[in-house]
Amino acid sequence: MVGILVIAMALGALMWLAYRGLSLLLLAPALALLAVLLAEGGPVLASYTQVFMQATGGFVIQYFPLFLLGAVFGKLMEASGSARALADGIIRGLGPRRAILAVILSCAVMTYGGVSLFVVAFAVWPIASALFREAELPKVLIPATIALGAFTFTMTALPGTPAIQNAIPMPYFGTTPFAAPGLGVICGALMLGLGWAWLEYRARALGPGYGDAPQDGTGTDGRAAPPLGVAAAPLVLVLVLNLGFTFAVIPTMDTGYLARPEYGQTDIGALRGVWSIIAALTLASLALVALNWRRLADGLADTLERGASDALKPIFNTASLVGFGAVIASLSAFGMIRDWVVTVGGDNPLISLAVGTSLLAGMTGSASGGMSIALATLGETYREMGAAAGISPDLLHRVTAVATGGLDALPHNGAVITLLTICGLTHRQAYGDVAMVAVAIPVLALIVLVTLGTLLGSF
Repeated sequence: MVGILVIAMALGALMWLAYRGLSLLLLAPALALLAVLLAEGGPVLASYTQVFMQATGGFVIQYFPLFLLGAVFGKLMEASGSARALADGIIRGLGPRRAILAVILSCAVMTYGGVSLFVVAFAVWPIASALFREAELPKVLIPATIALGAFTFTMTALPGTPAIQNAIPMPYFGTTPFAAPGLGVICGALMLGLGWAWLEYRARALGPGYGDAPQDGTGTDGRAAPPLGVAAAPLVLVLVLNLGFTFAVIPTMDTGYLARPEYGQTDIGALRGVWSIIAALTLASLALVALNWRRLADGLADTLERGASDALKPIFNTASLVGFGAVIASLSAFGMIRDWVVTVGGDNPLISLAVGTSLLAGMTGSASGGMSIALATLGETYREMGAAAGISPDLLHRVTAVATGGLDALPHNGAVITLLTICGLTHRQAYGDVAMVAVAIPVLALIVLVTLGTLLGSF
C-alpha cells in the first residue's frame, strides 16, 4: 500500500511541478528515482542507468525520425508562407459568418497534413483574431476553437494522420496509420460536430463583442504567400504518399533480411507504419522546397536548422516521460496497479485499455507520453488479451490513440499553456471551453468508440 501511495505522489508531483513550469528533463528522472528510494529503498543508480536511460534511449531511437521530419516539415510550411496561406484561404472562403468553423477547419487541414500543432496555433491565431473581431465573436473562444481543430480529431481519430499519437501504437500491435478507418471517422465526426455545436452555443450565450483587448497583431514578414493550391499540395502529398507506401510500395519489398540480428530480428509488420510516415514526410518536404524554392532559397539552411532544433525538446520531454514510466513499472507496487487496470471492464480489454491509457495521459499531461508509458508497461498484455478475446489489433490501435486525446488536455498540458499564452488569455478566462472541446467531448467519443468496437468489431 505504501508503494502505491508513493507512485500516486510521484505522478501528482510530476503533474503539479510541470504545471509550474519545471523542466520534464529534470523532473522525470528525479521523481522516478525518488519513487524508487521511498517505495523500496532500491538501487537508485541502477534504476537510472539501466531502467530510466534504457527506456528513454529506446524511445528516441525508435521515434526520432518522426519528430525530426515532422518538425522540419512544419517549419518549411511556416517559412514558405504555406501555413498562413492555407489558414487564410479556408477562413476567407467560408466568410465571417462561419468564423468558428473556418478556424476549426484551417487548423484541421494543417494538422492532418502533418504540421505541428504548435506551428498551427501560431499561424492561425492572428487570422482568427481578425476574423473573430470582424464577426463580433468573443475572443475568449479562440483558444477552444484552435484546440478543437488541432488537438482532437486530427490528432487521434482520423485514419492516416501522421501525428505521433497515431504512430506510437503501430510497432506494439503491428498496425498501420489507417487502423480501423471507419471507427476513426465516426469518432472524428463526433468530436468535430459536438465541439462546433458547443462553440456556436457559447458564442450565442456570451453575446456579440470581441471583448476588451488591444488590437492583436496580424503582421507578416512581407513575403508573398504561395497560391492556395501550391500551399495545399505538400499536405495532400503527405496523406497520399503515406497511403501509397503503406499499402502498395512497402508490401512488395523484399524485407526478409529484417530477421537477421543486425536488423533487430524483426519483421515488416512492426516497421511498415513508421517507414511509411518517414518516406511520406521526406518526399513531401522535398516537394515543398521545390514548389517554394524562390520563397525559401535565401534562408533554407536556417529554416532546416530551426526545424531540426524544434524536434529536440518535444522528443526528449516525451522520452523522459517514457523513462519515468519504465522506472515506475519496475516497482513491485506497480504490479498491483497493473493487475487492477487489466481487470477494469471485466472480459472486455478495450475498456481496460481505454481507462489505463486515458489516466496515464492525464497524469503526465501528454498524449504521446501517457500512451508510451501505457504501451511500454502493458502493451504486450493488451495485445495478448485482445488476441484471446478475438479483438482486431487495428481496433486496439484506434482505442489507444483516441484514449490519449482527452485527459491529456488538462490544465498542465504544455500545448494548452502555450495556446493560452499565444492568445493572451488566462486559464480562468478561456480554459473552461478548452476543457469541453478537448477533454469532455473526446472522452465521450472514446466511450462511443469502445461501445461500437465491442458490438461491431473493427471496420
